[in-house]
Amino acid sequence: MPLTILSDDEVRSLLHSLTRQDVLEIQQSLGDALHYYSTASADENDCCSSYQPQRTHMKRKDGSTTLFMPASSQYGLGVKIVTLPDPSLSASSETKTSEGDSGHDLTVPRGSLTLLDAHGFPRALINAEEITAFRTALASTMLFKKRRNVHDVTIFGAGKQAYWHARLALLLRGDEIHHLNIIARTFDRAKGLVQKLYDPDNSPNGGVHRPQTAIITPAHTEYERYLKSTVRSSSAIFMTTPSLEPLFPASYLTNHEGRRKGRYVAAIGSYKPHMCEIHPDILRQAVAPQHGHHFHKHAKEGGAIVVDSVEACLREAGELIQAKLEGHEVVELGELLMLKRRDAEIKQSTSDSQSSTDGSGIEVKNNRPGESDGGLRDWLERGNVIYKSVGLGLMDVVVGANLVTLADQRAVGTRVEKF
Repeated sequence: MPLTILSDDEVRSLLHSLTRQDVLEIQQSLGDALHYYSTASADENDCCSSYQPQRTHMKRKDGSTTLFMPASSQYGLGVKIVTLPDPSLSASSETKTSEGDSGHDLTVPRGSLTLLDAHGFPRALINAEEITAFRTALASTMLFKKRRNVHDVTIFGAGKQAYWHARLALLLRGDEIHHLNIIARTFDRAKGLVQKLYDPDNSPNGGVHRPQTAIITPAHTEYERYLKSTVRSSSAIFMTTPSLEPLFPASYLTNHEGRRKGRYVAAIGSYKPHMCEIHPDILRQAVAPQHGHHFHKHAKEGGAIVVDSVEACLREAGELIQAKLEGHEVVELGELLMLKRRDAEIKQSTSDSQSSTDGSGIEVKNNRPGESDGGLRDWLERGNVIYKSVGLGLMDVVVGANLVTLADQRAVGTRVEKF
């Protein structure tokens, strides 16, 4: 088997060539892996949590943090090594791009993903910059895909993560999205994101839906008023910044007016205990006992925060740590997902309308006919759902393997025979 090498430009080109159906198929593959991660035992599947070592951090004197993320999947093995810049560099570089001699933007994560087959033979070497943002957005939009109301989408940030969350949201829900709001530190950065998003050269398969789009920055004289009204009116909010403090006051969502509608909120930008995008009080309210929900096997009372990994998020996610949440107050995304429909029983349960699906893409957990799901489906589709992710190496390995397959089929990249 040859070694496939994909540069950042090749990864970017490949990702922009994906159709909606391509995205749904890769998302389903990732969903299956996360399901096995959360539910399988070591002797059942190679994606189970027992085969996923904790990632290792190395902080250097320049303030950057390098992550070493090994993982095992049904496709084989892999490790992503990615360096994250000092958050203060990102914050101070909103109006200009910090570049080294290579001309690369030094404010974004950079590194590589190495894939091995099941026997340990090298399979691929992939630049990790674009794929990291793509796979994160792919996971964040799994539950977003099932929301009943996505009319108003708000994205905090203007980097790669913000871009891919916007692009996948528009690919997956199309003209159901009426308003797209970009909230960023500077107008120029947000304008660049919007131009890239709607650039026909980035959409060889016909482009994405173009809703009414607004840019909101702190430079506006009425920023606080616009921020509050935008957050309140949002059906879905994606937070994609390495912020050290909450992006808006808790009261925007916790008081009576803020709780009048259900929202989907995904916070994926912070990745250290001292970082925080969403106010801890919002999380505390979401799991408060008065909710009376019983959505998963951990929760005895109250609601739950959805995470990619309970272990990783309780150790690394600043919002959860600062809110002092415990294991029974969070549920893994993989616990809520069904595997791809493969047998008659699942097909029958689908025909009986027991699963939340539109016939394409990720399905959420269902019960057998006649059994109650305790309000799970209604909560995921209509309620206040908060998703927090710090990232798993498993995500990179699974998505990377899918992209390598597509690259080989489409003759993208460089192949080294008998490596």
